[in-house]
Amino acid sequence: MKKLGGFLIVMLLILLTACSSTEQTQTTQNENGPVKKEENQDKEGQGQEEEKPIEVDKGLMNVEVTLPASLFQGEELDRVIAEAKAAGIGEVSENSDGSITYKMSKAKHEEMMMQMEKDLIRSIEEMKDNANLFSVQDITHNQSFSEFTLIVNKEAYNNGFDGFAALGLGISGMFYGILNGVDPDENKITIFVVDEATQEVFEEMVYPDDLEDLTNLSD
Repeated sequence: MKKLGGFLIVMLLILLTACSSTEQTQTTQNENGPVKKEENQDKEGQGQEEEKPIEVDKGLMNVEVTLPASLFQGEELDRVIAEAKAAGIGEVSENSDGSITYKMSKAKHEEMMMQMEKDLIRSIEEMKDNANLFSVQDITHNQSFSEFTLIVNKEAYNNGFDGFAALGLGISGMFYGILNGVDPDENKITIFVVDEATQEVFEEMVYPDDLEDLTNLSD
């Protein structure tokens, strides 16, 4: 899970930077127009929690995302905190158990989720158009990005490496669910692989279960 934790941290910072850039652009465009409303200020104080999986606490005005200490093994926490603040997070704090809490306005969180949804859809379209993914004919998904269906040429799929596309979808779906407040124990992403000719589901993967199996094999 350490490898997954590092990936999630990087993805969070990339996403926050994208949101921050979008907000700066909008502010510049509105310099001579209506004054942009100020985001709600963060509420003060939050009690310490014992080690738990990734948590998202959605309050009336603020959203808190807490990543457990286990995800930061080998990371320089001062750098992680500084980068998050530079990306536009209102408050970043290290808790007594080593976990990190990111506190942001609800508007910032909604902006972040909208940005991630756009990025996910764009990534899916790029996969569909990628000439190197020979077998992939189409990719569909449900509204919450918890289920994806790859429609493929079965023979080409079995003889190639297009299964890595499913890995990318699984990790992206997990990250979306985490930041959207899905209970970590219920944050499962299912990938169906369907033969274009017969419409038969010939392979099914569930993340993070299959991801953890791959990690164990690589250790």
